[in-house]
Amino acid sequence: MMVKIVALLGVFGLGMCFALLGSVSVKLMPRLKIDQGKFGSLISAFMFTSLVASLIMGVVTDQVGYKPVAMFGFVVTAVVIFMLAYAKSYGATLVACLLLGFGAMALNTAGNTLIPQVLFGGEKPAEASNMGNVFFGLGLFLTPMIVSFLFRKTSYEKAVSALGVIILIPVVCAATATYPESANAFAIGDAVALLAKPAVLLAAFVLFCYIALESSFCNWLPAFGKEVIMNDTPDAEEEKADASAQNMLSMFAIAMMVGRLVFSALPKVTVFGGYYIAGAALAAGLIIMAMTRCKSAKTSRILAAAAGFAFAPCFPTTVGITFAKFSPELYGSIFGIIFAVGLLGGVIIPKTIGNMAGNSTIQKSLKLLLPACGLLIILALVLGYLK
Repeated sequence: MMVKIVALLGVFGLGMCFALLGSVSVKLMPRLKIDQGKFGSLISAFMFTSLVASLIMGVVTDQVGYKPVAMFGFVVTAVVIFMLAYAKSYGATLVACLLLGFGAMALNTAGNTLIPQVLFGGEKPAEASNMGNVFFGLGLFLTPMIVSFLFRKTSYEKAVSALGVIILIPVVCAATATYPESANAFAIGDAVALLAKPAVLLAAFVLFCYIALESSFCNWLPAFGKEVIMNDTPDAEEEKADASAQNMLSMFAIAMMVGRLVFSALPKVTVFGGYYIAGAALAAGLIIMAMTRCKSAKTSRILAAAAGFAFAPCFPTTVGITFAKFSPELYGSIFGIIFAVGLLGGVIIPKTIGNMAGNSTIQKSLKLLLPACGLLIILALVLGYLK
């Protein structure tokens, strides 16, 4: 039972990490006196170190086991959040964002490689991954809700520090859980050989497209929401507009949780996962097109929630149908590879949106996500077809 808690809290912590910068963006940018381009660089820094750390944590998990990786993830993430809370310069904040990638990827690897083994008896990896990643959505949902509430009650430092306390608590669970055996004899060369597997490469590029979408929403949705709100109601108080914009990320996360619960209950997700992902990507593209033209604050909230539901099955189903093609002792390294390549999308696209917004708006810049939706449809269908 305890190992299930660790797995679910690992992806919960990952959700917190992915929501963190977006949740504090409306306060952090004025605090550091930076524009959208500079903030985009913070996102890219986090994504880049996450990319490197994903490769490392995948192989380390297969070599040393789940317990040290999980404990490392919770402790390092908490320490880095405290650093971010009290950083007063752009340089110090950049260092915190760089280090955050290592904590986040330890939680990510431990959680997402354990979930297919400890839920549904290890027999339905795609369904299990969808069910487990509801907790990723929970972390994504609660983080902006907590900081939005605390920003109105206390200082920036104390509000962000509260997140560090929350993520530190599961260390006790990680220290006492009993974990599945890992492949202690697994070698680096075995991980490199996986790069020759078509399913691994296809899954990696599927995640490249998907993480470009998700990370862009996680980090720019509050800024997008504030733009639409201020244009729709120019006389709105800035504090209320900030809170409403932050809550938009929570709506996105709630819809994602609901979507993953729904997809975990659908028939044969592991078998027909490629079609589910392709359909979701098509829906996401249509929603993003509507967002670039949206002029109503109410409509923007509905579209944010719709995007969360559309995004829901893409990541966990990709992981599940890929794992189903291999044996469990390879899960750590496979996950490290596909997530690392996926994070390249998170390094490049959110930063590009920020740069484009410098001469335009976040809303108009979202059109950069449409090619990723189109490519995701094609790659998902091919991945689902492979045996």
